[in-house]
Amino acid sequence: MAVRAGLTTAKVVDAALELVDEQGVEALTLAAVAARTGVATPSLYKHVASLGDLRGQVGLRVMEDMTARLTETVVGRSGDDAVSALMHAYRAYVQEHPKRYTAAPMDPLHDELQRAAGLKFMELVLATLRSYGLEGSDAIHATRRLRVIVHGFASIESSGGFGLPEGLDDTYDQLVRMYLDDLRGQS
Repeated sequence: MAVRAGLTTAKVVDAALELVDEQGVEALTLAAVAARTGVATPSLYKHVASLGDLRGQVGLRVMEDMTARLTETVVGRSGDDAVSALMHAYRAYVQEHPKRYTAAPMDPLHDELQRAAGLKFMELVLATLRSYGLEGSDAIHATRRLRVIVHGFASIESSGGFGLPEGLDDTYDQLVRMYLDDLRGQS
């Protein structure tokens, strides 16, 4: 295969994300991305150091995309409106990109490549919670609770784990209301 002119790291990551969206993160290999981009596998090493590096770049992109989407959602909002909008947008992202979401790092703050993106995401959540007057440990615990609710629900939902006929939107809305009640009780 000839080297494809114009191939960049960003285009390699784009191809990897397409592959993940179609087949899941387990299908992500250098050979599969090389085939998708029309180059020989060794040519990818001009753009990524290894499969691990590519996986890291994919996770970084997912974090950046989620943060951008959620930021757009909460701008101009505050209090319950902002938190509810953030939680619904977060779930919607997972619904739209269930396979891609599994590539998001679980602990980006302890990964050199993903740390800045993880901090930006965390700052977005902390800023959204600021109107409740939570500071320090209380704010971190509230952030964790929000993540557990959204990640847990959306992950179970995207894997088909809710088999009963009751409406999932109703259940999720109940969780959001419970979380908001909890926040108001703390402030």
